[in-house]
Amino acid sequence: MTHFERMAMALSHKEADHVPVYPILSGCNRRLVNATYPEWSQDAGLCAESYLRAAEQFDLDCIVTLIDLSVECDLWGQELVFPENEAAHPNYKNSVVKEIEDYEKITVKDYRESRRMMMHIDVVRRLAEKLKGQVPIVAFVFGPLGTLSMLRGQEKLYMDIYDDMEAVQQATWNVARSLKAYAGALIDAGADAIMWDTLFSSGSIMRKQMWIDLEAGPIRELAEYVRERGCMNMIHNCGNKIYFDAQIEAIQPAAISFLYPPDDCADFAECKAKYGDKTTLIGCVPPTNTVVGEDGEWDRLCREQIDLMAKGGGFMLATGCEYPANAPFDRACRMVAVAKEYGRYGKGN
Repeated sequence: MTHFERMAMALSHKEADHVPVYPILSGCNRRLVNATYPEWSQDAGLCAESYLRAAEQFDLDCIVTLIDLSVECDLWGQELVFPENEAAHPNYKNSVVKEIEDYEKITVKDYRESRRMMMHIDVVRRLAEKLKGQVPIVAFVFGPLGTLSMLRGQEKLYMDIYDDMEAVQQATWNVARSLKAYAGALIDAGADAIMWDTLFSSGSIMRKQMWIDLEAGPIRELAEYVRERGCMNMIHNCGNKIYFDAQIEAIQPAAISFLYPPDDCADFAECKAKYGDKTTLIGCVPPTNTVVGEDGEWDRLCREQIDLMAKGGGFMLATGCEYPANAPFDRACRMVAVAKEYGRYGKGN
């Protein structure tokens, strides 16, 4: 069975030959092409080549093009910092939105004005040229509210919501309508799915109703557009107590990548029982365990996720968030091996 066929089975809630697997390898891939983080995250050729090598070397069932969370905010001219060995981030001493009045600067813009967005599109195009129809290519996009937080700072954005909800709402809609054409360009480049990072839709950041008031509408419009283009929507949210119900209502995602059980479930078993027929579940091995504990403990965590959520299909074994950028690759290899051996359907799950 090919990687594409295996993923298609999981997304159709059917049992494949074995559980599909994807430790979320992104920034760590730079080491496969001997690149620094700044080089890897700004050079489409290096970045694409690193994903191609990771897919081949680790026999991955899909590719998720997570570069960093600062790609989208580049469109509004946010100054960024590019550390040598970790992901780029905004210079919050020079945020685009310095005070509430500056939300007026966040207008609808053309993605072609952003060097980083264009680079990401180029990465997807290069991957599609090599792997289209063989390995699913999932383009990672930070959602509207998350992108806005990169232009303001999360803590200040949160205070602004209380001081001037309408200003934040309007800016969120403008970001979303800018991301729509960007998502279309990623689809044109060959993406099989758009994975929206909905960071704020979790109990660890904001109340459910507040997220609904701020981002559910904009993300619904984006998701509808993606479906109209014949492409799938997916969600990534590694927050604690994420809002599966509200996000499924707004986005109707084909899959959700997560780290913790949703807010209305006591554990992963209840999550599978409640949502396993509504969306494909992706996760949920803690990425911190790539660098702590013994190999046996890591293998046990992988097996536990298979035991809890693999039955009947609709599950993909993965880390619940990005594989640490400087961690050894050995536990990525072990995760893939567990999926192939212990996760074989009809045996061990």
